[in-house]
Amino acid sequence: MAEDSNDEELERLREKKLRELQEQAEARRRAEELAAQRRLALKRILTPEAMARLDNLRIVRPELVEALEQQLLALASSGRVKLPITDEDLKQILAQIYEKSRREYRFRF
Repeated sequence: MAEDSNDEELERLREKKLRELQEQAEARRRAEELAAQRRLALKRILTPEAMARLDNLRIVRPELVEALEQQLLALASSGRVKLPITDEDLKQILAQIYEKSRREYRFRF
């Protein structure tokens, strides 16, 4: 009898682990799908040069690029920026972001 309950418990644990792995795989697939959709949208609103700059920046500051992508998509969808966004436009946006972040971290004594 004890062996049967151990087998049942083991089977429940296996099923639970399988469900968890399936959920993780599904979450990864959804995240990849959303990333592909975002990339496609960015390709529509950025010139190839601006896209290349964004890709280069992603290598050194991935957290910044994620926020920047969201901001660019919001600007484009609201019509607050002319399309396509050129490399020069992107440089200006980046300069504004850097200037704002520098102001936020100034210390006063």
